[in-house]
Amino acid sequence: MGFGHEKLDVYRAAIEYVGWAYRYCETLKGHRNAKDQLLRASQAIPLNIAEGNGKATDGDRRRYFEIARGSALECGAVQDVLEVCGALPADENTKAKVLLDRIVAMLTRLGHRGYAVHETMNDDEMYQVDP
Repeated sequence: MGFGHEKLDVYRAAIEYVGWAYRYCETLKGHRNAKDQLLRASQAIPLNIAEGNGKATDGDRRRYFEIARGSALECGAVQDVLEVCGALPADENTKAKVLLDRIVAMLTRLGHRGYAVHETMNDDEMYQVDP
């Protein structure tokens, strides 16, 4: 017996990420705000996947998957903050982001919407945005 969301690869990957975030935060000294934000955002990913998967309409389901995707992107930003502050080694940040990128890609497909913003610096320091 099991719930439908437990069969989703994206849910299992999100649970794996929550485990990483929890274990990492147990070792983190200081940086209370970033730590709390990482724990909250990481937990929001599987919670929104589970809730969204149980919704009856495609629109409701898509909305929850998009919220979960936003939380995953938020986790990546928190990791960058922790790295720049010297609290998260660059290699550990990169390794965790591989899993996050996989989660975001799956949620993007589930939500039928792109998430990428590509920034390319040229001589004029112009940004290119992929809608």
